[in-house]
Amino acid sequence: MPRDGAKTREKILNAAEPLLLAQGYGGTSIDSVIEGAGITKGAFFYHFKSKPELAAALAERFAAADIEHYKTFMGRAEKLSSDPLQQFLIFIGLFIEMVEEIDTKSPGCLYASYVYQSGLIGKESLDTVASSFRFWREKLAAKIRAIVEQNPPRRPVDPELLADQMTVAFEGGFVMARSLGEPRAVARAVEQYRDYVELLFKP
Repeated sequence: MPRDGAKTREKILNAAEPLLLAQGYGGTSIDSVIEGAGITKGAFFYHFKSKPELAAALAERFAAADIEHYKTFMGRAEKLSSDPLQQFLIFIGLFIEMVEEIDTKSPGCLYASYVYQSGLIGKESLDTVASSFRFWREKLAAKIRAIVEQNPPRRPVDPELLADQMTVAFEGGFVMARSLGEPRAVARAVEQYRDYVELLFKP
């Protein structure tokens, strides 16, 4: 690979992601990605043999960033408090701060874009999305179990369902934001989730 190969590959991914978010997989052509990246068709096909291969690479990159967000935010939360409930609430607060920036810079979530057009997306990409959702379910459910041990909930709690609800708030918030033209819809949805968690475990 040429010395600048990694840089060119990143340019392609950076050009493709906003197009896929705005137009969907079906509405995004290889030519539009090439134009956005400012490269030749030969350079594109040197790095990606097809559009499905490009989509898979984007999914992997998005998932890796997603996992890193979890590790960074939960790591900060665990340093700030030894109480699992406070850790979780701090974590959600940090997540909301991130979402506030996403709301103004990005028209959607790559996961949602892929799932909405699952008939067009390759299995590899969809498997990456499912794996990421399972990661969040596992990690958040583990934290919720720790919370339940120290803070008896006001109502019966299924840790996995409560964990999934954060993902539902996030993904559903993007649908509302896009449909209604309300940029803060994602942050508001996650704020409501945080309030529910706080009330659920309030002494």
